[in-house]
Amino acid sequence: MSRRALLSTLPAGALLALAGRIPAADAADPDDAARVVANATAVFCGTAESNARPEVAGKLAAIEAAATSHLAAMDAAGAGELFHGLGLGTSDPHLSTTFQYLYEIAVATRAPGSALLADTAVQQRVVDGLRLLHDRYYGDQSAGYYGNWFTWEIGISTYASRTLVLLGDTLAATAPALTATYVATMDAYLRNGKNGDVDLDSRFHTGANLADITTNRVLQGAALGDAARITKAVTDQLTVYATVDPYALRHGVTDGFYADGSFLQHSSVAYTGSYGTGLLTRVVQTVKLLDGTGYAPGGADLADIAADWVAGSFAPLIVEGWMTEAVKGRAVSRTGTGYADTAPVVEAVTDLSGHATGERAAALASYVKHLRQVTRAAPDPAGFVSPVSVAAYAAILADPAVPARDINPAALHRAYPAMDRSVHRRPGWTFVLARSSARVSGYEYMSGENLLPWHQGAGAHYLYLAGQDQREAFGVDYFTTVPPDRLAGVTAPDETRLSVPELYGTQWYDNPAAGFTSSSESQNAYVYFPRGTNAHSGGAALGPYGSAAMVYAPDAAWTAAQAGLLPADFTAYRAADATRSWFMLDDEVVVLAAGVGDRAGRPVTTTADARIAGAPAAVALTGRTRHGAPVTGPGTAPLAWLRYADTTQGTAVGYVLLGPHRPDATVSLGTVTRSRRTVRLGNPDTAVTKQVFTLSFHQAAGAPHAAFAYAVLPGADEPRLRAYAAGGPVSVLANTTGVQAVRHSGLGLLAVNTFTPGRHRVGRLTVDGAACVLVRESRGGTVEVAVADPTTGRDTVTLHLAGRPLRPAAPSPAFTARQGSGGTTLRATTRHTYGESLTVTLH
Repeated sequence: MSRRALLSTLPAGALLALAGRIPAADAADPDDAARVVANATAVFCGTAESNARPEVAGKLAAIEAAATSHLAAMDAAGAGELFHGLGLGTSDPHLSTTFQYLYEIAVATRAPGSALLADTAVQQRVVDGLRLLHDRYYGDQSAGYYGNWFTWEIGISTYASRTLVLLGDTLAATAPALTATYVATMDAYLRNGKNGDVDLDSRFHTGANLADITTNRVLQGAALGDAARITKAVTDQLTVYATVDPYALRHGVTDGFYADGSFLQHSSVAYTGSYGTGLLTRVVQTVKLLDGTGYAPGGADLADIAADWVAGSFAPLIVEGWMTEAVKGRAVSRTGTGYADTAPVVEAVTDLSGHATGERAAALASYVKHLRQVTRAAPDPAGFVSPVSVAAYAAILADPAVPARDINPAALHRAYPAMDRSVHRRPGWTFVLARSSARVSGYEYMSGENLLPWHQGAGAHYLYLAGQDQREAFGVDYFTTVPPDRLAGVTAPDETRLSVPELYGTQWYDNPAAGFTSSSESQNAYVYFPRGTNAHSGGAALGPYGSAAMVYAPDAAWTAAQAGLLPADFTAYRAADATRSWFMLDDEVVVLAAGVGDRAGRPVTTTADARIAGAPAAVALTGRTRHGAPVTGPGTAPLAWLRYADTTQGTAVGYVLLGPHRPDATVSLGTVTRSRRTVRLGNPDTAVTKQVFTLSFHQAAGAPHAAFAYAVLPGADEPRLRAYAAGGPVSVLANTTGVQAVRHSGLGLLAVNTFTPGRHRVGRLTVDGAACVLVRESRGGTVEVAVADPTTGRDTVTLHLAGRPLRPAAPSPAFTARQGSGGTTLRATTRHTYGESLTVTLH
């Protein structure tokens, strides 16, 4: 059993064991706080050894340039400013940025090799700036706490705490009371805490936010020499290492890492690629800050846990150095790229390789080198937080004894049922699927970000093609130019929807009398990140193969509005109807849809795929109708197959319609120009022009509900598509709202998703009730079976395999088998598995 698996079964016990290694405050070594200060200085400023390396010169130059620029801005500051252009008193982002600039100046005065090293005059300017900010803009609790709570409880404290540590000697000499004053004020601003400290029962003190707060408090304790503060902060931070058990929540918290590798933040948002990277960064920093001190509760243990996060939670979601859109919440609307999103992971993995043990350490170093080789936009080490990390990164890249090796196999299926995501990887492509349910939000909108998010959890997929610059295919420009109801994979009603600012004139629905304030629980539940109301969303995994299933349903906001629980001026939108399955194989992803339509009578569109290309890119469309007529461009026709090729990028995707019910398909290819501000208020008003391709199925208003099926074949050429359409290896065995199933003859694989109570028979397999089942029979007669409960509410799932009697190859606590003359009956114990797959081999 892996360490990760062990911790998932005994999270509380594991944490207690680690916490037991932290010395009580009265037993702490008095030199340990000074060691934390020295470690922090090395982390943020580097050491003489690291900064002397030529590879660190760029980082050192960036540190100097930032400080020099900030000092010039300080010289040019006007009334009500500490730095020119950052007016203070009403803007919490300006105040936070002002603290950031002071911190960055302080770094330059402590970084060996910097031209500002040990410049006492500059350090005094920073101290004077801290005093001014506290006296006029920060210290008054009655005037502060406007804007975003995060600014006051985390953002400002992050920069202020670091600055207090870095300039401890100057503060002691010229402002000896200021450190304690600042720490007391930071405690007072921790208003979502308890008595100026962390409150593990607070919905604000979870996951990445908790890691931020506790790391800040470690630094504050070091600056004060307060062993009790450090001990308490480390103990609190240990809770983020615990695997979330949804059946035995600790402090009611659903944020964090799950046994299947999922990561949630904001209670129900799939967030590995944004908040998750932040948490990874903070916990790795804590490992480094506590190194060599008695406060480190088994540093190697913590590093090994974080290393397992890298392999199971992060690496599958990173495609040739690009962080997938499906796990970035509202951050998908920001102008930064998926390549930049991976840089914090690269730095964290670099650091972990020096703290983890054994094979983990070697695998992490190899993964760092692998990412450097496969990415189209390698991270600039000058953007790393730590010069020491820059030096370690350079050493890994230059070490011939470190092979470049992915931490996961090239052929991989990874199901993340706890966050309604699936990742399917093959050499040449990666398919990532985003769903939602009563457990997981359909999207996240907040703070004027991700303005058009409604369908991002409605079966949206992201098909990443190897070798392509993903900036040309995804990122903010994808969401800017592709209509929100035409995202790849989505079934949506044809209707005009308005963003939150358009609806209400503010960045949230403001109605305090009804319980709606900027960060209220009602705002979260119905505006920022509403969950679905469908219990059925999940999938099965069998080795490198996988399935997924989803039943569309109105989200929590629409349901509450229809029940009369929301104010009359609150606007909610209703989803379309559909029952969907995805079967992810070696060469294709097969998609089935049934019951597609709208009970409200609206027109509905299902988008099989949507892709963007640069305006000057050479994009070609070729295909055939079922009658043999050629398809060479946009239009509506009874398609048999279609091929989309971007010859500029050297990529192609094929599509083949399957099954007896094949509706006409609409092919669209046109040039779209929109401002990036369309999807985020804070984006520059920059016009983006892209070619937008969609392949879709349209249903008119009032049309009956429909069913259809198609296969997506990444990289397929025309001969292969013609052959596949004429008689490919995939047969659609069932496609109704009760059962959806396919067989792949070449793989010997039967894939079945069932959605309703009762017995469902498909071929030799009978399934009782709702389940996702994969059955693969080898030529030697061995049968592999995978079963998952997509509702997460079933105690057992019963299957019957007709034919010769079979027995488990090895005893399995998850399965019981009964043989009879008619075949084999299997009962899978799915209780408390939270949608994870159970597998058994029979012979």
